[in-house]
Amino acid sequence: MRFLLTGSVFGFILVKSEVVSWFRIQEMFYFDSIHMYGVIGLAVLTGMLATFMIKKLQLKDVYGEPIVIKDKDNSITKRYVIGGTIFGLGWALTGACPGPMYALVGSGYLIFFVPLLSAILGAAVYGMLQHKLPH
Repeated sequence: MRFLLTGSVFGFILVKSEVVSWFRIQEMFYFDSIHMYGVIGLAVLTGMLATFMIKKLQLKDVYGEPIVIKDKDNSITKRYVIGGTIFGLGWALTGACPGPMYALVGSGYLIFFVPLLSAILGAAVYGMLQHKLPH
């Protein structure tokens, strides 16, 4: 139940901040507006602050277990660049990244079932081929 509630709140925020808007995404890729960059920058800052607080205050999860965040391995930057490029291309082609796809389907834009199912299929194929790919 808490996951459904959290997802609903996340979807509400995505819709109200207009990051699910195809128009806003188009503006971003044309560098016509700072709206999406502001939202993404705020998300990055929030993530950085949350990670800092978790590490600094040694916070625990809801079960009382310590939250462990491994240090980033900088020797595998190549795969981040390749994965990020593929992610960006998919975002530009479909007009939505994974989070907004769920919000768009939930908002009644049923055409987004196509990219959502494609993303799920792509993740499944990656999972099946992961051990054969160079990492």
